[in-house]
Amino acid sequence: LPGAGAGSEVPPHFMKLSAQQRQPQKLSVFFGVVIPTLLSMFSVVVFLRIGFVVGQAGLCQGIAMFLVAYFIICMTVLSVCAISTNGALDAGGAYYMISRALGPEFGGSIGIMFFLANVCGCALFVLGLVEAVVATFGIPEDGVVLSASQVLPSGYWYSLLYATAIALLCLLVCLVGAHIYAKATFLIFLVVMVVLGTIFISFFAVGPRTITLPSSSSPTPNLTGPAFPTTANFTGFKLETLLGNLWAEYTVDYTTGTMMTFATVFAVMFNGCTGIMAGSNMSGELKNPSYSIPRGTITAVIFTFIIYNLLCVLVACSCDRVLLQRDYSFLRDINIWHPLVTIGVYCSTLSAAMSNLIGASRILYALARDDLFGKVLSPAKKTSHSGNPWASVLISWFLVQLVLFSGKLNTIASIVTIFFLLVYAAVDVACLALEWASAPNFRPTFRYFTWHTCVLGIVGCAVMMFLINAIYASASIAFMLLLLLLIHYLSPTSSWGYISQALIFHQVRKYLLMLDVRKDHVKFWRPQILLMVSNPRSSVGLITFINDIKKSGLYVLGHVQLGDLNTLPSDPLQSQYDSWLSLVDHLNIKAFVNLTLADSVRHGIQHLLFISGLGGMRPNTLVLGFYDDSFPRDMLIDPSMQDCGEFGDGKALGPQEYVAVIADAMKMLKNVVLARYFNGFDRSEFLSPSFFSPGKRAVYVDVWPVNLLRPDSSSYVDTCSLFLLQLACVLNMVRAWRKAKLRLFLCVEEGQSVRGSEEKLGQLLKELRIKAQVYPVPWDQQVALHWQRQGERVQNFPSNATRLSDNYLLAVNQLILTTAQPAPAVRFLYLPRPPADTRRYATYLRQLELLTQDLGPTLLIHGVTPVITTDL
Repeated sequence: LPGAGAGSEVPPHFMKLSAQQRQPQKLSVFFGVVIPTLLSMFSVVVFLRIGFVVGQAGLCQGIAMFLVAYFIICMTVLSVCAISTNGALDAGGAYYMISRALGPEFGGSIGIMFFLANVCGCALFVLGLVEAVVATFGIPEDGVVLSASQVLPSGYWYSLLYATAIALLCLLVCLVGAHIYAKATFLIFLVVMVVLGTIFISFFAVGPRTITLPSSSSPTPNLTGPAFPTTANFTGFKLETLLGNLWAEYTVDYTTGTMMTFATVFAVMFNGCTGIMAGSNMSGELKNPSYSIPRGTITAVIFTFIIYNLLCVLVACSCDRVLLQRDYSFLRDINIWHPLVTIGVYCSTLSAAMSNLIGASRILYALARDDLFGKVLSPAKKTSHSGNPWASVLISWFLVQLVLFSGKLNTIASIVTIFFLLVYAAVDVACLALEWASAPNFRPTFRYFTWHTCVLGIVGCAVMMFLINAIYASASIAFMLLLLLLIHYLSPTSSWGYISQALIFHQVRKYLLMLDVRKDHVKFWRPQILLMVSNPRSSVGLITFINDIKKSGLYVLGHVQLGDLNTLPSDPLQSQYDSWLSLVDHLNIKAFVNLTLADSVRHGIQHLLFISGLGGMRPNTLVLGFYDDSFPRDMLIDPSMQDCGEFGDGKALGPQEYVAVIADAMKMLKNVVLARYFNGFDRSEFLSPSFFSPGKRAVYVDVWPVNLLRPDSSSYVDTCSLFLLQLACVLNMVRAWRKAKLRLFLCVEEGQSVRGSEEKLGQLLKELRIKAQVYPVPWDQQVALHWQRQGERVQNFPSNATRLSDNYLLAVNQLILTTAQPAPAVRFLYLPRPPADTRRYATYLRQLELLTQDLGPTLLIHGVTPVITTDL
């Protein structure tokens, strides 16, 4: 660098650039996608199972099977192409796509399933190769050597030794890196293409011949039944042969002795079509993944489909049904040079094994790098200087070695296919979710898909899974869900985005538009509450109590911060939202948070009352803490709340402004609730299970539905009184408060019919379907104190309310305290309107303070709208 001194350090981005320059050049479409996908999809099926499919299912059903299988595959390929062209891809293939689309829970669980699928798939192909080698070069178990090439000892431990040697070969290739793997697979690809070419030529170049069938490993047939044939004919192209192979003729599989059906044949055939993710697994090694994956995968799928169907037709036209059913390696016998097909089987199986091993290592590396499983997978992050994740390769190889102890290909074939199908279904789900969420940033350059193709892919994969093996399918889904829950609770929050949030937004917006305020009806009224919180640390009791009383309604925590945006460099509220949301999570309440900046608390609350909510979901009830001199108590002294930040404290409004807020809310037709003595309220003291056990006293909720500041009024049926009854009933309907008993206090004076008033109120409660016990309370002494004011004359309601004596208020306070025994958990009192004269606000607030003095948790409630009905 010009001017760099001897002690200068190279900037980190230059070091990163030089490291990238040292890395080998990335793979192209052909080498990185087409070849791995072709070889994975061919594997051994193209050489050893084409005759099996046609021989059992016939040409018509065989082609139908391939059509159905490739239809399912193509639906998934379209989803893969859509996701892969929607942004930059990194290592991990299908796992990377699913995790970034659906979030860490689905991504991690499906990633583990896909990793296990590739591990088991590698073991599957290694065991398949071992079986092919032993069949050609192994000494038969009966010791009768029929060929000079049969030199290898056979048996379980020898087969395990051969499998270990093959797995080590795959390990060495994958440890060197993706480029040596690409070169190795290219050589294998050339060999396989040459073998396929000779197979096609052989159908035309080789004349009719009789082929000796292999001995059956199935049980010996009954002596009275037909004997198994020992020879069969390769007839060449004949119409008679084609007609004999058109329709299905399911019979016993000569290698296993089990009766074949459409489902079992389809499962075997489908196992050869599950390699479509081989190219996607190489996403971290590709030069341009978004360009390469769609083109390479579609090319490989079309090519293999054509080859499979051409072979089906050629086989059906030239081979006896018996030959197809009794000799799965007949292509070797009719080839112009017999060893070529054997070489093709070895090469295709070896390449498929390497493809699965390198795919598994890339998925494990991506999972480890994303830290979804904490330190468990941290060793798998290690890479070489060229970027090859050698630690992941070693771990994957070790697990493959463990699976090899199963010893038989058929033992793990079904579970491998089911794992792959589960991943394919997850890719379709990811694409479907992105499409349905209608997020503006989901705009893939590949547009040949719709949500219909995604659904068809999901249904097809699900049907195939249960068709192959319902028990394995159910177990794998259960295992995936278990992983999903584990990651959900243990993994840290990711920054990838959550598709669930996009889908919820899409649906909520739609339903909010459908929620028409003009169609509101009193029958379906529910509390929608705005709780103003100054300092949440001292308001925990009130916040949790109001959460109980909301009854599935809207619940908003509001907070006003004083300030002027003109004088501030930025909005100070943005940094506080996370702290408030952490509070909501910590208290486990279902609430929204709404913060505002204003020059006064009164104006801030006006803002929130005007703008809180959306559409038909707007607060109809304002809840305020009581204005008194009680000392605030921090209820959040908890280590888990250290990340909740600091909240403001101290009073920011005076008594005059406080009462003005109440008056403003009533003008806006909002119900008002004032909450006193909830600072230390702990619902668990009243609602713990032991509290309701035999021998414990009952929990009461007291309701005083009369305006105690108007001794001359004893009406129990005005709007405000009914609102009190409704809120008390709502609280009693909450599961935690169901065992609490409602007590309704009926204030009566001398001369009033106590029995008549009690019956009238009882009838009202019956009509309102509210279960409560009515208690008549004589209050002549308290009323007398009100009328004994000397030298003053009460004329109307405002003067009545403002001229109440302290003696009267204290007497009513003592009446409430002494009458309600045992003491209730919470009291509901009638809140009168503030006086029209603003000069009387301080007096009004003092009256409320004296009325509720030492009453314990108390709600002063004023309702302005009808909320209850006796109609059906």
